[in-house]
Amino acid sequence: MLYKFIDGSVTAPIGFKSSGIHCGIRRNKSKRDLGLIFCEKKCNAAAVYTTNLVQSSPITVTKRNLADGTAQAVIVNSGNANTCNADGEQKAEEMCRLTAEALGIDKNDVIVASTGVIAQTLSIEPIANGMAELTAQLSRSGGSDTAEAIMTTDTVKKEAAVETVIDGKTIKIGGISKGSGMIHPNMATMLCFITTDAAISSEMLQKAVKKAADETFNMISIDGDMSTNDTLSVMASGLAGNNEITEEDENYNIFLEALTAVCRKLSKMMAKDGEGATKLIICKVSGAVTENDAKAVAKSVISSSLVKAAMFGADANCGRILCAVGYSGCDVNVRKIDVSYASKAGKIDVCKNGLGMDFSEELAKKILLEDEVDILVELNDGCGFAEAYGCDLTYEYVKINGDYRT
Repeated sequence: MLYKFIDGSVTAPIGFKSSGIHCGIRRNKSKRDLGLIFCEKKCNAAAVYTTNLVQSSPITVTKRNLADGTAQAVIVNSGNANTCNADGEQKAEEMCRLTAEALGIDKNDVIVASTGVIAQTLSIEPIANGMAELTAQLSRSGGSDTAEAIMTTDTVKKEAAVETVIDGKTIKIGGISKGSGMIHPNMATMLCFITTDAAISSEMLQKAVKKAADETFNMISIDGDMSTNDTLSVMASGLAGNNEITEEDENYNIFLEALTAVCRKLSKMMAKDGEGATKLIICKVSGAVTENDAKAVAKSVISSSLVKAAMFGADANCGRILCAVGYSGCDVNVRKIDVSYASKAGKIDVCKNGLGMDFSEELAKKILLEDEVDILVELNDGCGFAEAYGCDLTYEYVKINGDYRT
């Protein structure tokens, strides 16, 4: 491990400030609904987005603004997704213009994002009226306020930061994310904003972001619904002073490992905070013919509503695991599959060579009642490994989504 976790958020890297306020998009005045991230210099930037054909207007504008591989600020609101609106693109452009005017930068160097209710017209007035306060509150300690400003049904803020060393220079990477529902590969981030002071070209940054997302955010499933607004963006200030990373060399690999660590931590936090969830479930698949097979099996298991319901009830039903493996689309020898459950309370084997086995229901219950549970699937067919992140399916999930808009 070439990195270590540190306290901090999107303002941990050199050059970044952020803020978050309540501007009036949301009726609840105690909830922040507008966030800003700003760098003192123009950054190399990259992003990946939802693959849903229905995409928010902010994604359309952000893609256009990032076409040159640079950005200097992020403006984001919660409470309204600005999706499926006739004037959505105009409103997203106006958010960029207001931000650029307040910060004295080019409006084409602004990443814009929105999250919340779909197909509800976004009012620009609260955002315009809040820009002065939002920019005035920019600070090196404002990361948590921004993390709060992007929350919708999230119950906790999601922040992470790491540091590593490249060319003898300390490099920091920090990030925030939001997402509790409408999360399913691929892109399954809802919203995530990452900053770094590493010097890295836009091309290499794009490669690193895609690779990290594939290993982490694209391995989450909370409810099988893919959002229209998912965006993962990264801005790199280069202020740490390392030689710019321009190829897939050792320094690139160090950066990628640290970036993936931030993404993985945020991914687990998102999965654990799934709407109505009581526990984080991690499916670890080993012994697959290929890594892609391992990923497909892990995603299949973690996405199964029957598996998720069993985890809620702490029911060690290995049949549901085997069923999900069987319809994963991978060529698996079902007579070689072993299944176990593990948590802080211990580990128990429940399936050997594709067949159920006797085990202590009491111990299994104890293991599955913990707030983090591993489902271990050994395919015994090769060296491929992957893990996917999810949560249990509870009564509360239906309650939250039954009246989400009203």
